[in-house]
This record gives sequence, C-alpha cells and structure tokens, in this order.
Amino acid sequence: MRADRLLQMLLLLQNRGRMTAPELAAELEVSVRTVYRDAEALIASGVPLTAARGPEGGYRLMEGYRTRLTGLTGQEADSLWLAGMPGAAAELGLGAELATAQLKLRAALPARLAERTRRVSERFHLDAPAWFRDADPVPHLARVAEAVWEQRALRVRYRRWKGEVRRELHPLGLVLKGGVWCLVARSSPGPDGGGGGGDGCDGGRPGGDVRTYRVSRLLGLGAPGERFERPAGFDLAAYWAGAAGRLEAGRLRGEAVLRLSPRGLRLLPMLFGSVGARAARGAEGPDGDGWVRVLLPVESTAVAVGDLLRLGTEAEVLGPAGLRAAVAREVAALADRYGRGTGESA
Repeated sequence: MRADRLLQMLLLLQNRGRMTAPELAAELEVSVRTVYRDAEALIASGVPLTAARGPEGGYRLMEGYRTRLTGLTGQEADSLWLAGMPGAAAELGLGAELATAQLKLRAALPARLAERTRRVSERFHLDAPAWFRDADPVPHLARVAEAVWEQRALRVRYRRWKGEVRRELHPLGLVLKGGVWCLVARSSPGPDGGGGGGDGCDGGRPGGDVRTYRVSRLLGLGAPGERFERPAGFDLAAYWAGAAGRLEAGRLRGEAVLRLSPRGLRLLPMLFGSVGARAARGAEGPDGDGWVRVLLPVESTAVAVGDLLRLGTEAEVLGPAGLRAAVAREVAALADRYGRGTGESA
C-alpha cells in the first residue's frame, strides 16, 4: 500500500539522514520515478523534505524534524520474532511489516542505541537454509500461518511417499528447520480412512495424534474451518526437541566400522555433519599406514552404501559383514560398467 511505503520512506530518511533516489528505490523495491512521486506526496502533506542535486545531493529531512509515528501495529509486532530472518518473514507474508517495524523501532531509539542496531545489522546475518540446496517451494505457507494464528482447522491434501492423502488438521505451530518449514498439528482421519500420518519432517509421535507435516508437500488447502482449542499445556519447543530426537534415533539404525585415511577422517564431518564429527573424535589409531578406525552411525544398508561411497578410496568398510558385502557389490558393478567403456560408437 502507498501509505505504508510513504511511512517507510519517511522513517528511512529519519534513521539514515541523506539518501539518494536510487538508494530509496532499492530499499523500497520500487522505481526511481515512484520515489520522485512519493517525495512530492510527502512534501505536499507538510513533511519538511528537501532535495538537492549533485554528488552530495539526495533527499533529507529538515534538521531536528522527527516523526512520532513509531507505534507498532499488531502484524508489525508479530513480525519482530523474525527480525534476524527476513527471508522467513517474507515467506510468511510479513516481509513489509518486518521492515516497517524495524524502522519504527530504530526511529524510537536514542541515537547511540540506534547506531548500535545499525552496526549489528551490518555485521551479523542469519541464513537458515542448508548449503547446496534450493529452498522448498511453500506456496501455502502464508495461509497455514494464518490458520496457526487464528486456531482454525485446515482441510488439506498432502503428498506422502505412499501417495496423496486427505486430512483435517488442527495446526499448533510452524518450525523452520534447515530451510524446511514443518507444520506441527493434531490430525484426524480423512476421507481415505487413514490415521494421522505425518511423514513430512519427523514421522510423528508414536501413539499420539500430534504429528509434523512438511509444508512443501501440501498440495491444496480447503476453506478455513472452525476454531479449535489448543491442547492444554502444549509446548511447541519441547515437542520439537522430542520429535527431532526421535527422528535422529529412528534414522540411524546401525553402525559401520570404517578404516579411514587422514583425508577421509577430515571428510567425515563435512559429509556426515555432527554424526561424522562425533565419530571422528572417537577415532582409534593411526595404524602403520596412518589410517584410523572409526564407528559411524548409519541408516539402512541401502542408504548407507550410497553415503559411504562418497568417501571414495579414502575409506574401507570393515563391518558389519552385510554392509561390507553390499558396498563391494556396488563397487564391482561400477567397475564393470566403466570397464565396458562408454558404449558410444567411434
């Protein structure tokens, strides 16, 4: 809305002093021509705004002028918990509110504290998504967040690995984990007759009706349903801590005994994260060749084979016997395939 943009422009000039039209256009995500029109509108409304040409030119407010429009709206206040994650705020539909709320807060601060907030924003940045992966598309996130806030039931179509299901959910909270949005919700059977069934982010809670759903797997949402009552004493942070622990315990089903070269040992934390780092700290050796022995928690044999092959010739699987044999079969198949050449005619 134009009124919100005019307020943002006013607060930007109050907080930063002189700004050029291109600088304002970049901050407000509009054209320079729009900045010119907005500046004229502010002047017409009585704001003491001056403009100067040349290298030192730009827009500035008359010395000593300060707007008192620093009260936060409800949505602006709601957005402040995302102050370090503008990308997440934008996905939730609160990007503009967050920007305006931050400007209002800075305008209300004494000069010394305002300068400290400016330095913090220049020196620290939070980037939630994991490396080397595109963020999940979450077209329904804003509507899900609204349902969480309003405590309204959601009828959803959800994509599981077994196929599409329908559920009525009572959304209890949203969690951003490694760039993945997860919905924590109570579920009831849908028209397909199934149970709760959230295989999205943590696989749910054994024996319970509170589960998690990966928001990117929501295929469609119905109209907002009736309001519901949140479970008494439900703690989102505590639930998520338990769910994450169950996921980790359920995912790592076995343990591989590895012999690693010095380079393989360095690769372990990079390829396997905190699990690899813990395994590397417990390494035994080195032997006469400089190689060490480690115990690495792994998933199922099929998954572990692919994971361990990323170590290439820097690792040897010593056990269990079944895993060693599975890796050997995979390596033999690769050798056979590459030994047959490209298969292309000369």
